[in-house]
Amino acid sequence: MFRPSSPTLLQRVRARIVKSKRQIFLPADFADLSGRVQVYRALKQLVDAGELVRVGSGLYARARLSSLTGEPVPAVPGGFKYLARAALDRLGVRWEPGSRELAFSEGRTNQIPVNAVVRLRDRCRRRIAWGGMELRVEH
Repeated sequence: MFRPSSPTLLQRVRARIVKSKRQIFLPADFADLSGRVQVYRALKQLVDAGELVRVGSGLYARARLSSLTGEPVPAVPGGFKYLARAALDRLGVRWEPGSRELAFSEGRTNQIPVNAVVRLRDRCRRRIAWGGMELRVEH
């Protein structure tokens, strides 16, 4: 009698990502599927396949292929600034916009802030970066 094989860990992780509405994933999201090392291995395979991009230690974002380069890029709407803030939210870190962004939103300056800068209200030692861009923290 033919018995279909059970899905592999990689298939189960991929299915959970597809079903999820989240943009940022942590290995803890998949801890119930297998051991820590196996989950990290499956996430690395998804990064290598271009389905996820690694944006920090234990931080992964959905990916799409760039129409310009054909390389995987984060699929988070709004660019790196919103990706970094979504990562902080996902980690449970309280933050507020940087002083330059506040000055612009309050009308005190006409200079539009370009870099991803936040002021943290909680401690966070993780480096959040992708493609030459890095989240900067104001003190």
